[in-house]
Amino acid sequence: MFKKLASEALGLSDIGVIISPADYDKVDADDYLFHEDGEKIFFLIKSKKDEYCFTNLAIIHVDGDSAVSSKRTIKRYDYSSHQLSNVSIETAGTIDLDIELKFSVEDGPTFSIDVKKNFLEQLKDIYKALHTIGKIQARNEIARQNVLPCLDAIGSMYKLGTLDSEATLVKHYQTLLHAVNTTLLERYVKRDFSDVFEKYIHS
Repeated sequence: MFKKLASEALGLSDIGVIISPADYDKVDADDYLFHEDGEKIFFLIKSKKDEYCFTNLAIIHVDGDSAVSSKRTIKRYDYSSHQLSNVSIETAGTIDLDIELKFSVEDGPTFSIDVKKNFLEQLKDIYKALHTIGKIQARNEIARQNVLPCLDAIGSMYKLGTLDSEATLVKHYQTLLHAVNTTLLERYVKRDFSDVFEKYIHS
């Protein structure tokens, strides 16, 4: 009991390390990447039982039951559908041997990842990348929310009776639907954040 409490107080219970890119092909998370779609790892934290993998398309959490169990649960959070927020780093105290990377995932968990404090400089890189991704996602969400009100405004400018035929109506409908879907699902939904990771990750 005392050992467990002392271990937690000192941050020794399950402290992660940052894996070098040269070893990405040796981690479990690599097996669950969509390599066929150009997905690649930009940052990876590994502890005794978990892996936290940050790719250009998603966060992949290889969730282990315990350090001695081989059972793993693979959880994926694509940036296109899970907004990031509340990104922070908690630095080490006097007796701590670890620092913490914290962030929230929309429709997912709030992560608090313990990392050995000698990796602080590398952790600053992923902090910047995640914070930037969250800002881009928030801006795109505002843009998506503006699409439908703008569509209503355009619709109020026209009357169905002004169209000369049903074929013309169908043509206008299809053109408008395509434009709306393109705006909502492509222009303002960023799926690949390679540019952000390449800017901030210096491992």
